[in-house]
Amino acid sequence: MRLQKSTEFALYAVLELAAEPERQMSTADIAVRYGISAHHLAKVMRRLVRAGLIQSVRGVGGGYRFCGNVRRVTLWDVMELFEPDFQGADDDEAVIGTPISRALDNVRAEIDDLTRATMQSITLNSLLKFAPKEAVTEQLSRLQAEGV
Repeated sequence: MRLQKSTEFALYAVLELAAEPERQMSTADIAVRYGISAHHLAKVMRRLVRAGLIQSVRGVGGGYRFCGNVRRVTLWDVMELFEPDFQGADDDEAVIGTPISRALDNVRAEIDDLTRATMQSITLNSLLKFAPKEAVTEQLSRLQAEGV
């Protein structure tokens, strides 16, 4: 399964903010950290705000802050906002085609179902546990040194 850039950017942003929910970061800070387009990320952030996963903090030193529950929000909760085509194939498409193409469509659909189930079972908290603590500490130190 190949994710759209918007989905990857959303996952980066949400995980970055969820690592320390009380911290706020600007779009530019997140974009620089991951080497991604700040303009594209800004669009992603607006969608995440509308979905209620993050909140915008206005004013001097403003930015974004995670406002969900890291123990309940799953990777799928983020992915489904940006991957509309992953919701399932049209049944009409499966009727048309050869037996081999229908068999391949069935296999693809099964893989998609397994992927969806896996992503629905992984919370942000679970994934953040995989990040080496040294890397998180290093990133925090760098941010503090930069005055963020």
